[in-house]
Amino acid sequence: MENVVAKYREQTILHDLTLKIRPGEFLTLLGPSGCGKTTLLNLIAGFTQADSGEIFIDRQLVTDLPPHQRQIGIVFQNYALFPHMDVARNIGYGLRMRGVPAAEIKQRVETAMQLVKLTGLGHRKPRELSGGQQQRVALARALVIEPKVLLLDEPFSALDKGLRGSMQVEIREIQRKLGVTTVFVTHDQGEALSMSDRIAVMSRGRICQIAAPDEIYRRPTDPFVASFLGDVNILPAHFHGADATQVHLRMGSGLVSVERDRLVGGQHEGGRMDVYVRPEHLRFEPLSDGAVLTGTVVNHVFQGDHVDTYVDVNAAADGSQRIMVRSPGLDAIERFPIGTVTALALPPGNLTIFPEATARGA
Repeated sequence: MENVVAKYREQTILHDLTLKIRPGEFLTLLGPSGCGKTTLLNLIAGFTQADSGEIFIDRQLVTDLPPHQRQIGIVFQNYALFPHMDVARNIGYGLRMRGVPAAEIKQRVETAMQLVKLTGLGHRKPRELSGGQQQRVALARALVIEPKVLLLDEPFSALDKGLRGSMQVEIREIQRKLGVTTVFVTHDQGEALSMSDRIAVMSRGRICQIAAPDEIYRRPTDPFVASFLGDVNILPAHFHGADATQVHLRMGSGLVSVERDRLVGGQHEGGRMDVYVRPEHLRFEPLSDGAVLTGTVVNHVFQGDHVDTYVDVNAAADGSQRIMVRSPGLDAIERFPIGTVTALALPPGNLTIFPEATARGA
C-alpha cells in the first residue's frame, strides 16, 4: 500500500498510509474500534475504494480491480456461511464461481476439509455445526481457492475463551504450513502478541509502530503503543541531564539513571518526562534511605498464576499515585499484606521514557 488515503464523507479514515507486508508473513492490524484497521482490510480485499494511493499484491497493481480478481481469501467476523448449502458446497463455492471442473472441486474440497479437520462433515449444514466448526468451514472456503493473501477479520470474536485459544493455535499452524501471506484484524492484544510475525498498531487512521511482538512490547516508540499494548504504569519524572550512555531522571525522592536509548524524543533540563514501566518489571525491595519509590500496599488481586498488587507511591510531588506490581505466585500476598509500607525497585533496562508533550500528543 503506497500513500493510501480513505475518506468517509468529510472524515479521513486513513491518512496517507504506506505499508509493505512481506511474503508469507502473518501481520496483525491492532488497534481500538474506529482506528481504521477494518477499512484497511477492506481496501486490500477491494470492498472499499481508496480516495488516493495505490495497492499492489505480488507486485501487481490491484487498486481498481474488483474483489474476485485479486486472489484474496477472507474469513469474516460472522463467517458468512450459506445456510442452505452443506459444508462441502460452502467450501467449494469460490471454485464453482471460477469455473473449476467438478472433479477438481471435489478433490480440492476434500483436501481443504482434511486441512481444517472437518473430514466426514461435508454433508452437514452450518446450523448443525459448533461455532468452532463453522469457523473451520469459513477458513477452508478461503483457503481452497489458493489465495495470494488471506484476510482474517476478527474471526475469534464469537468463540468462547477456551475454543478461541485452540483455534488461534490451529490457524497459525495452517498458515505456517501453507506459507500464505496473512493479514489479521483484531483489538485483542493477547491474540496479536501470540499469533503475529509483526504487529502494526493503529490509532486515528495511522500506523503508530510496526514491529515484531517482542520488540513492540519491550521497546515501544510511541506513547499510544506503550499504553495500548499490555498493562503499564506511567510515572512522572524530570530530566536531570545525560551523558554518553545514560539519561538521569529525578523521580520520587531521588535520581534514576536509565540507558540513553530508552528515551524516545527530545529533552531539556528540568523538563517533565513520562516514564512507562510494565507491572511485571517492578519488584518489591526493603525500605532504605536511598529508595527512589516508596509506597503503601492497598490491594491484592489474585490472577491464578500471578498476583497484581496495587501500591500508592510517592511518585509525584503533588501527591501519591497508584501503580500496579505484578508478581508470580502467591508470595506477594503473604509477604506484603495490605497496609505494608515498602520500596519498589525500578528496572532501568525495561523503562521507556517520553517527553510529556509527546505523550499528551498521542
